Amino acid sequence: MKTRAFFFDLPPALIAQYPPAERGQSRLLVLDRGTGHCAHHLVGELPELLEARSLLVFNNSRVRKARLPGTAEKTGARVEFLLLTKVDVLTWKTLVQRSNRRRPGSRYVFAGGVTAEITGAEGEFRFLRFDRIIDDDWLDRYGHIPLPPYIKREDTPGDSERYQTVYAGPPGSAAAPTAGLHFTRELLGRLEAAGMETAYITLHVGLGTFLPVRTENIEDHPMHEELFSIGEEAADKIERAKAEKRRIVAVGTTTVRTLESAWREGRLERGEGSTSIFIYPGYSFNVVDALFTNFHTPGSTLLMLAAAFAGREKILDTYAQAVREGYRFFSYGDAMLIR
Repeated sequence: MKTRAFFFDLPPALIAQYPPAERGQSRLLVLDRGTGHCAHHLVGELPELLEARSLLVFNNSRVRKARLPGTAEKTGARVEFLLLTKVDVLTWKTLVQRSNRRRPGSRYVFAGGVTAEITGAEGEFRFLRFDRIIDDDWLDRYGHIPLPPYIKREDTPGDSERYQTVYAGPPGSAAAPTAGLHFTRELLGRLEAAGMETAYITLHVGLGTFLPVRTENIEDHPMHEELFSIGEEAADKIERAKAEKRRIVAVGTTTVRTLESAWREGRLERGEGSTSIFIYPGYSFNVVDALFTNFHTPGSTLLMLAAAFAGREKILDTYAQAVREGYRFFSYGDAMLIR
């Protein structure tokens, strides 16, 4: 299947550069994946739009301030690293601008007098070994929110709150599970009052989610591993909902990938795991009955997952309608419910 089959025209003006004035006030496009019918609502109407006793499953990973600006020790040039995963106590796997210029042995200076050296390379990745432990407290002080490149501005103090879900738990993501950004404590309470159940799993968002597809055929795209964790309580709720034939609503594509990866012969595997699952049209879903998600970038694995769930033509037709109706796209944009 060709990657170009998942591209669409999007006016740059529809790419949201800031979140809505208030969390939870976005528009919601509802797609019936059986008929292809679309309806226009608000996210706040979600309790009335879901079937009674549905189970909503959320990804509660917390976004790290993973963008780390530094200075090349030799040239004084400004360099920015994106910290992805910790390899050992002092070493991080990173992405860096102009990676072909960042060779092993290169040294960099960061805030607070911290220094680091590139100790190895793996394709476009660079392994950066610091002279002291870099933990989340240090990153909260000196790092920056990893806003995606289509947001054409520097991060602000407000992004520290708004590019984070209200239920964020364990830190580890290099990008937000953005479907969850729409939910407020008040909306979660209304969902519960309407008879809905909620469960929380964790997938730390990394390259498996946000790396673009650069291959001509989507089957040739290498998916990178991401770590996830499913607790006993969440697994019990999901298995019980399946047994009782209640609808499972995945909030976000990362939740879909976690649930589909961990499902084994009628039950969910508990504990920690990793996934490099790539879901595109032709995939048969085992767990998820409905998907609450944002509008995704052209040619992305996220769009391909949504197309697998609803059908490629239905998704592209719906996106074309969203463009005509002026919906806001991507991380800080509006939302979509596919049911």
